[in-house]
Amino acid sequence: MRLLFKIDTEDYNPNGTRFIRPSARSIIIREGKIAMVHSTKYDYYKFPGGGIEENESYMDALIRETKEEAGLIVIPESIREYGYVHRIQKGTNEDMFIQNNYYYICTAEELIQPQKLVDYEIEENFTLEFVDPLCAIGINRHRNHGHKDKNMLEREAKVLELLVKEKLL
Repeated sequence: MRLLFKIDTEDYNPNGTRFIRPSARSIIIREGKIAMVHSTKYDYYKFPGGGIEENESYMDALIRETKEEAGLIVIPESIREYGYVHRIQKGTNEDMFIQNNYYYICTAEELIQPQKLVDYEIEENFTLEFVDPLCAIGINRHRNHGHKDKNMLEREAKVLELLVKEKLL
């Protein structure tokens, strides 16, 4: 899979403890808009997806996380690689947080299922929205999102910009 870009904050101890957390994220486009999870509490957008669990394939994680966060049922045969973002920064509890975020272009069934959110997602009021990519980029970059990780917000904005630049949106 191609490397889209790197985010390296260089604010960590490279010889310290490490937490490695790969993730799988879905890119679902309908009528020029993209499926995004909107945190209405902190007003930011993110691609549906999340961490890959131990002994879980990337595809299984993509399908599971998209269904849980967005209520969208990914059609497995439609999944194709888009690229990944490599992120390294100081961790919350560890010296280094390392994450490869794998993005996949896919199609979802039309019918939207109920979300299965975890506590922090409920607290942030995660809501599925099909949004104009330029709107999501602007909100992620120019609104106050409280304590949310600015690197995560910029990661999502940059991926959206690439999709627009490559005329996929």
